[in-house]
Amino acid sequence: MKAYQIEIQLIDSNPLIWRRVIIPAGVTFKRLHDTIQFSMDWWDYHLYEFDFPQEKLRITNDVESYEEYKFYLAKYKSKKLTEKEDPHGFIARILETTIRQPQTIKIDKYLEKYKVFEYIYDFGDYWRHRIKLEKVIDDYKFGYPLILEGEGTCPPEDVGGLAGYEEFLKAWNNPDHSEYESMRQWGESQYYRDFDIDFRNNLLKTCLKIKKVKHD
Repeated sequence: MKAYQIEIQLIDSNPLIWRRVIIPAGVTFKRLHDTIQFSMDWWDYHLYEFDFPQEKLRITNDVESYEEYKFYLAKYKSKKLTEKEDPHGFIARILETTIRQPQTIKIDKYLEKYKVFEYIYDFGDYWRHRIKLEKVIDDYKFGYPLILEGEGTCPPEDVGGLAGYEEFLKAWNNPDHSEYESMRQWGESQYYRDFDIDFRNNLLKTCLKIKKVKHD
């Protein structure tokens, strides 16, 4: 089975939080999203997108943006958008970038062509991930993703981005901090925990196993 070895980095995390993962070829961006979520230890609470500015393409689960794009695309497909209809260029900006849904498009073409791209999770905390293709594997034996190695504990959901995570760690790691107890209680409620590769791989195998991979 064909597969891809990729590296996932949480951009600007310090120390760097990263995972090296093998993912079967022929899967959708929704499956890649799921793989990142399970590998990093996110909880899939928020919107996300994969960005390909070279093709003016955005792949996202943001249904509102997708429906808005479809609406204007259908409306102006057979007629020219006039300045009177769009005096501030709002509609034109929407139509500049194609929006696709992650469950409808496969990763192969984009991963092999661009090799490096960004995945953004949670438009509030704005967690930017760098996805890099390291190599193509021709004889992968498993029908599910596999983490080869990685380092770093994933931040809790809704912690407030990288700046919020830095403040969280100051309290989490210091028993003398005024917010130590409350932060410990909150962190535990968010299932904040050390990276456990065996536990993560068991989730990938259990939740993301595919019976058959189809290629375009």
